[in-house]
Amino acid sequence: MIIFGTKGYLYQLAMLTLVCGNCGNPSAHALRKQVTKFTLFFVPLFPVSVKYSTQCTFCGAQRRLSSAEADHLQAGAAGGQGNPVQGSSQQQPYQS
Repeated sequence: MIIFGTKGYLYQLAMLTLVCGNCGNPSAHALRKQVTKFTLFFVPLFPVSVKYSTQCTFCGAQRRLSSAEADHLQAGAAGGQGNPVQGSSQQQPYQS
């Protein structure tokens, strides 16, 4: 008997201050990375899919991002290059 499946992990990469495309308010946005991993006997082995998104903390609207866009936003948050983004890094995933 072989037990296999998938398990999802949600990582919060940074908190950014952006203008929301939905409500138009300048508010904090959570930059998140969702990773789905293949599991064998409840042991996560390798990632099956990786998705990036931002979520507005004011209205709750989510927007999908490409990996290049997410890398650019995360680099701006970590670098503090005078952009209107501020960030803090989190390492622990939320499991779904």
